[in-house]
Amino acid sequence: MSALDVAAAACLLLGAALALSAGVGLVRFRTTLDRMHAGTKPQVLGVLLVLLAMWLRRPTWANAGPLLLAGVSQVITVSVAAYMVARAAYSRDRADDDTELPPED
Repeated sequence: MSALDVAAAACLLLGAALALSAGVGLVRFRTTLDRMHAGTKPQVLGVLLVLLAMWLRRPTWANAGPLLLAGVSQVITVSVAAYMVARAAYSRDRADDDTELPPED
């Protein structure tokens, strides 16, 4: 097992843990803005780490292009989507957040 394999495994495990924490945050947090942050911050970093692990597994220029394109697309689309969700949640006419989950008993 080479050093690149160990680095790829570490990136893959850390990326999977970040994606799992994003999913847990989406379920656990109550308001739209809280869920928005949980769904964007760790999820993007998790995807980028998985893409890095894929490149470390086969470090060629032929693999780098599509992986880089997927990573840049992920960063751009998630940030724009989060901005639109935050803007919609902020500009609501009512002060209450009807997307809030019911309290746990």
